[in-house]
Amino acid sequence: MDRTEAIYLANVALLEQLSVSFSKWQHEPILDFETDVRIAKELGWTGLHSKSLFLKKKGGGFALFLTDKDSRLDKAQLKQALGKRTSICSNEEMIEQIGCVPGAVCPIGLPDDIAIVVDSRLFDAEEILYTPGKPEWTFGIDGNALKQVLDSIPNQIIEIEKGEA
Repeated sequence: MDRTEAIYLANVALLEQLSVSFSKWQHEPILDFETDVRIAKELGWTGLHSKSLFLKKKGGGFALFLTDKDSRLDKAQLKQALGKRTSICSNEEMIEQIGCVPGAVCPIGLPDDIAIVVDSRLFDAEEILYTPGKPEWTFGIDGNALKQVLDSIPNQIIEIEKGEA
């Protein structure tokens, strides 16, 4: 089983274990913004599209920033949250570290030592859309359920509100 399949199955198992209801769609692989917009329109998605950025921390270590697709990376805010400067990982390093393909990074199924910085505004969304490791799948869950899911995984979760700092 390849790493993306394992991440996908970990997502399904965790959502079922937590009794989190979710929608799922299978479609052509989404690996860029243009394809995402087109497929969202074709399938009539109304949920908030999430974005996960895999980051390298200065001095060692990694983190994931989870926000909505329209938010920009605020390096000063992330430095305040993580205590270290960060930069976006190369595609090669990301694949090596977490097994996700570019455009399909998922907060579930990461190695335990990777901190997740989450934009707390996501918890207020009626529905959050995310890729569960495989770029040809999209899952939708309630924003409140996202908090429950993140609280259940072993990774350190750091909540920030975009615009603070």
